[in-house]
Amino acid sequence: MHERLNSGIKFCIIGNLLFLAFSIVCFIFYTTYKAGSVHSSILEFLAYAIEFSGFASFIFGDWLISSSIRFRGLMKLCLTLYIILEAVMMVLEINAYRFEFYHPYSRTLAIFHSAISGFVCLTFLQLDKDKKKLEMMIIICIAMMFAGMFGNILGIRIYFSILVNAVAYAVMFYSIARLIRNDEIEVDCHGDRARVAEFKSTIVDD
Repeated sequence: MHERLNSGIKFCIIGNLLFLAFSIVCFIFYTTYKAGSVHSSILEFLAYAIEFSGFASFIFGDWLISSSIRFRGLMKLCLTLYIILEAVMMVLEINAYRFEFYHPYSRTLAIFHSAISGFVCLTFLQLDKDKKKLEMMIIICIAMMFAGMFGNILGIRIYFSILVNAVAYAVMFYSIARLIRNDEIEVDCHGDRARVAEFKSTIVDD
């Protein structure tokens, strides 16, 4: 596997695992929140620290992947826009009690979030459109993302959808790395040397 692509996938996995941790901290934060308490302040600081670390890792991974893979413009663009969307939603989620316009229990918001996430995941079919294992993995991850919106239908905040998305994307990136490592999909990267078959004739050799 191209080393730059490999590193990019690893950082994307780390970023999404940190988003998972962010969602868990949010759950604890909102179930134990007391205005002005030291406990809530510590959890809020921890949530911000995990959030920024997650985005730093995800953005760096996105840059490594985008700069190493040839073509796949739609996939690269959608992944970058998705990261921006998640950044906005996570900032609003941790500050939900400060912004009256943000509705963390909104079904419309949960459906929109899952639909966008699923579409971004779908663009990763550009890696290799003719491989059934890649298609199956993408379908499973999209199903996981759409399952996330049911959290809001059951009365859980939007961080549940963020949590499910983080798990789905971590699974997706891990699966992609595994498929590439096992030569089950081929991803052409900048700097790769073309594989040229060499034929040797014993008749004309001295």
